[in-house]
This record gives sequence, C-alpha cells and structure tokens, in this order.
Amino acid sequence: MGGRAVLVCTEYEDATADLVIAELNRRRVPVLRFDPGRDFPASAVLAARLGADGWNGRLTVGQRTVDLAAVRALYHRRPSPYPTGVGEQAGRFAGQENRRGLGGVLGALSGCSYVSHPQAIARAEYKPAQLAAALKAGFTVPATLITNELVKAKDFCAQQATIYKPLHAGAYWLDDEPAGIWAAPVAADEVDEDVGHSAHLFQARVPKVADARVVVVGKQVLGARIVAPPGVVDWRAAYRNLRYEAVSCPDVVRGALFRFLAHFGLNFGAFDFAVTADGTWWFLECNPNGQWAWLEDTAGLPITTAVADLLENGASHDG
Repeated sequence: MGGRAVLVCTEYEDATADLVIAELNRRRVPVLRFDPGRDFPASAVLAARLGADGWNGRLTVGQRTVDLAAVRALYHRRPSPYPTGVGEQAGRFAGQENRRGLGGVLGALSGCSYVSHPQAIARAEYKPAQLAAALKAGFTVPATLITNELVKAKDFCAQQATIYKPLHAGAYWLDDEPAGIWAAPVAADEVDEDVGHSAHLFQARVPKVADARVVVVGKQVLGARIVAPPGVVDWRAAYRNLRYEAVSCPDVVRGALFRFLAHFGLNFGAFDFAVTADGTWWFLECNPNGQWAWLEDTAGLPITTAVADLLENGASHDG
C-alpha cells in the first residue's frame, strides 16, 4: 500500500467508520481497515522491529500491507476485544500477548496521529474520573453520589429529585434481545438492599428543557440541541420522537470542552449536556468514542468531514 496510510481499527459492521473511510477514499488517502481482535493472528501478520526512530516493519492484513513507520493516523473506533479463551490457559495467554504485542505496537507508532489513543480512551471511560475532570475543567456538574451503602443512597435520594444511571454502558440482554439501561428517576423508598451488590451512581436530576450532544473533533466543535417528549429523562430511550437542530455552545462551555479533552489526551469526544431554562449547560458525561453518524442528517453536522480532516492532516495533540 503506497503513501502514508490511515489505520482504522474497528469491528466488521461499523456504519460510522464506513462514512469516514468513504471520505478518505474520495480524498485518495490510503486506508487499511481491520479488527485486531478478530483478524489477528487469523488473517493478519505483524513484523515489527525496534529502531532508533521507534517501531518499523510491516502489518499485513489479507492482501494489504502498511509500513508501520509511515502510518499517518490510527482511528481507534470500536474494535472487538482480543479473545482470551476463557477456560483455556493457552488461549488466555495468547489473548493477553496479542493485546500487549499488536496493541502495544499500534499504540507506540512514531509520527502517528491518534483519534484517539486507545489508552487515553480507556482512561476517559471511567465516569468518576470524568466527573472530577469536568469540575476541574469548569463545567457545571450535578451533585453526584457513588455508593453501595443503603443509608447513604436513601439519604441522597431524599435530598432532591434523583436519577440512577449505570457506570458502564455495556451490552445487556433481555429475553434474548439487546437492551439498554437508561438513566431513570429513583426515589428514596425505591432503594433497597440490592444497592449493596455493586457500586451505584446517583445524581441530582436536572430540570432540563432540552439536551445537547456536542461532538469535538480536534479543534472543531459541532453541537446539536435535542428535544425529547415531555417526561423523557434519557433521550436515548425515545429515538423515534426526538427533534434536532444545530446549536452553538456558550463560550464558557467551549473552553471547558478543550480543557477536559486535554486532561485525558483525547482528540475526540462526544459530550452530553442537560440544558435548563436559564441557559445553563449541565455536564452529564463524555463518551470518548461516542456515536455521531445519525447527527449528520438530523442536525446537519459535517462530522464525517471533520474526522477525515483530522485523520488526513494530523491532530494538534496526541495521546
């Protein structure tokens, strides 16, 4: 593969990555797409040697090969986890070696721009770290409690209108169907001994009039105002009944966005805010690898172009 290539690490079915790859192809930027957790070592071969300027060598996936020393950018989208062969000692060993070997080389390429660096993404996925960084960056953040103590949870919920939200948006199944756990109101008398089984995140409910999702790509800030039907707490639970419009965030929020991303070393972030009637934007969370493709049409936001620009031309700061 000639020229400085962009590596796109993602699962096989990823419509968001498809948009970016199509744009890079239109610009004649070489692209190698692969899913490390599924392709290596089945259909991928790594030969990396350490030199004075860092790692060099080749990564071959199928019939396509890239020069590791000349990788332009790595787009860490949503790759499958490296298989660990649960129950098999040899499989677990191989999975860990692959993650640290291939993953380690891909995370240490000289001159490569990361969108974003996998380790930076991993650090930023912890909500407690996010919330602390958000306050430090200057965002307005709702009162929050993380606990497994029944009395503390009940007391917090009695002090104000409260919601519960999961600490990790993982894959859940209900009656053999994929399901999500959305943020939901919770009253003090609804909290019982089950709270002791795990950490729980409780947060003061913001009296919002709208939501906002702000996608930051490098130095570009692209925002959408989201209006859900009355009474909907988590707009993700009402996709078919939402209204969207492009929106500019206040300057104070814009500055905090960049401070937050710099804290984690991220070049991309999908931020969620609750907007109140007085114009205050309340920070809820940042997904360091969040979805955005549906906003292209619904809110008219040129996010594909922004991501392709970043991958083609480089980021101002890398993880």
